[in-house]
Amino acid sequence: MPKKKITKAETVFTKSGPTHTRVLGIVLAGGKGTRLFPLTRERAKPAVPFGGKYRVIDFVLSNFINSGINSVYVLTQFRSQSLLQHLSEGWQFSGLLKSHFIIPVPAQMRSEDETWYQGTADAILQNINLIQQSDPHVVAIFGGDHIYRMNIASMIDYHMTKQAEVTVAAIPVPQKHAAEFGVIEANKDGRILAFHEKNANAPTMPGDPTQVYASMGNYIFSKDTLVNLLTADANDSNSHHDFGKDILPKLAGKAPIFAYNFQTNRIPGEAEDSVPYWRDVGTIDAYYEANMDLRSVKPELNLYNRQWPLRSSSYPDPPAKFTFDEAHRRGEAIDSIVSGGCILSGGIVRNSILGRGVRVHTGAHVEGCVILDNCDIGRRAKVRRAILDKNVRVPEGVQIGYDRDADRARGWHVTESGIVVIGGEPGKVPVASLVI
Repeated sequence: MPKKKITKAETVFTKSGPTHTRVLGIVLAGGKGTRLFPLTRERAKPAVPFGGKYRVIDFVLSNFINSGINSVYVLTQFRSQSLLQHLSEGWQFSGLLKSHFIIPVPAQMRSEDETWYQGTADAILQNINLIQQSDPHVVAIFGGDHIYRMNIASMIDYHMTKQAEVTVAAIPVPQKHAAEFGVIEANKDGRILAFHEKNANAPTMPGDPTQVYASMGNYIFSKDTLVNLLTADANDSNSHHDFGKDILPKLAGKAPIFAYNFQTNRIPGEAEDSVPYWRDVGTIDAYYEANMDLRSVKPELNLYNRQWPLRSSSYPDPPAKFTFDEAHRRGEAIDSIVSGGCILSGGIVRNSILGRGVRVHTGAHVEGCVILDNCDIGRRAKVRRAILDKNVRVPEGVQIGYDRDADRARGWHVTESGIVVIGGEPGKVPVASLVI
């Protein structure tokens, strides 16, 4: 019989530790994203479009690849079809080296009672065979549902320098927001002493009483430590089988577990005084604001850094086009991002993000919106502070985002801050006129 091919972890060079460090990346991409409904009606949160041409998961995968980590498993679970299709179109590659791969791993119910993943630790445990086959020195376990840039190699170097068993990425946030996060209590050397889950009185950072360390949910584990921890946790009937709730709090103050300050992370091509960007886009309002961050002349998140490119699927779209150089009929876009295949034939777009293949017709006004792929904004229609899911058609003269009560009466989702979300429903044509 031919020998079974074993996929090995990628070798990443660091400043310290052994001459080289074999790193296996695992992305947890199975979240439901219920607070992002209706954008997550038919897709997992990591598959939600962002910034015109990307998906949320593109950020963590780009961070891995740009950091020199080319051995990555993506664990999927709920509503994974859209995510799997995106990964197959833009991310799965087969190089000459068996250590170069990005492979989606659907939930396979490998637990004894054949259940879905019960927590983040259980998700890794059910795929522990992948870790054992890859034989890495360290395992980088990252979430797939945040918007950020990060040089993961720097975090690994910190992990090796500290001779840590576990390293947790931490971001400083104002103390007044402590009740919104899992807060890390650490000493001045970065060693983690305790975790405080959504506690308004959580301890502040050493030397800075105005800030607390919030866990980003990104971890570096030494391989043997990870395997031992997962095995012990699996035998604990009282555990939620989650890293943040169970495993890490038990280690705090006992094992060499350290916090890595995300604000010290630097990206090639960015200014030395730039502030690292990280956003949890777990709600409609947060998702909207993160998209709006991209429009600035000097955006906090720079999509145009060629030394740290944001990768995604490559689509055969034609260039964007602006037509009609006539008064009252001139296609224009100001302080906006316009993706390939868009045609602005006489409409005006301000402070907005347009996905691929969007059409804006004569007399239409789009302001402060996130418009996903293949939407059509009819003549003289007005759309303000709205998110339109893929393929939505706005008929001539319709106004969206100008009257909250009217928008709710039409059956559209409206947040407390007034953002209108129109999404297609399975089996129905997502046309705004259907409910007008």
